[in-house]
Amino acid sequence: MKITLNPHAKDAATRDALVAEGGFGKYYTDHMVVCEWSEKDGWSEPELKPYGPISLDPATAVFHYGQEIFEGLKAYRQPDGSVALFRPTANARRFAKSAARLALPEMSEAMFIESIETLVKQDAGWVPNKVGESLYLRPFMFATEVGLGVRPSNKATYMLIATPAGAYFDPSKAVSVWISTEYVRAALGGTGEAKCGGNYAASLVAQKAAFKEGCDQVVWIDAVERKWVEEMGGMNLYFVKGKGADATVITPKLTGTLLPGITRDSILSVARDLGYKTEEVMLSIDDWREGVQSGEISEIFACGTAAVVSPVGQAKSAMGTWVTGDGQPGAITMQIRNHLLGIQHGTIADTHSWVQKVC
Repeated sequence: MKITLNPHAKDAATRDALVAEGGFGKYYTDHMVVCEWSEKDGWSEPELKPYGPISLDPATAVFHYGQEIFEGLKAYRQPDGSVALFRPTANARRFAKSAARLALPEMSEAMFIESIETLVKQDAGWVPNKVGESLYLRPFMFATEVGLGVRPSNKATYMLIATPAGAYFDPSKAVSVWISTEYVRAALGGTGEAKCGGNYAASLVAQKAAFKEGCDQVVWIDAVERKWVEEMGGMNLYFVKGKGADATVITPKLTGTLLPGITRDSILSVARDLGYKTEEVMLSIDDWREGVQSGEISEIFACGTAAVVSPVGQAKSAMGTWVTGDGQPGAITMQIRNHLLGIQHGTIADTHSWVQKVC
């Protein structure tokens, strides 16, 4: 990989102050990675270069036809001061799958991971030291052919940027959700399984509706029968049935319309490691409401790379409002969250070989 260092990189004191300030997506590291692709020549040599603006022609394809994908993964500080990635190969595979769905070029796992490792090694000082904080990495790709016409672009650009990240949601507080019956996130055969910007753009009007109802997030139901629970905003959902050691941790099964979350997949394994039964099921809104009212569903949480695990306390919908348990984060939710963070930060043994040390 070609490397061009930033002559105006932040000094250590300035950088550390920005990292300590926390937040999510507020500040960015000194460098980024850029790699160009063309149908004629394939991928060029990636370059690590100074973080900064990019210039695009007004007729660039991504502005008009939305050919764009992205990923999200994190680098975590370890107890010995080193830095490690969490399941980067899974992100590489999902990135390639998203690219195929959006008619963009697939990038090899080796090139994808090399770009991540190179940026993390160069900007390792930006990785926070506190548990629950991390360096969030955002790989993305977009169509760059100049010209109008609805067809796959013959040029594309891959980029990678990084931002020090604190907690996306306060894990000590349970969020409230609005179950949208007016809008849907995805239908079978659509782009629900791909991580593309259009999915998130289409979700914003429903998110605004959730805010109007006094809720933190929106929950999606299926597009056909309009009753099956799918996702919360940009995160996967989990429900805990029962309490204590006999509890079952369940999540909506992948039907082709849900994003196959890497944190979702990890939690299935973590829950089993902790001794809980797990199930991937079709769960309806009625099942949710009745399960909460009867006490059978004792806890609910959402999960994703940015938020890790976020407790859900209250649900609102056109069918009424119901509160799970006492409306506070549940014991099993927090146990799973802390166990997963322990693996990511290297304080709990990684029996699944998920953690990949970088520097």
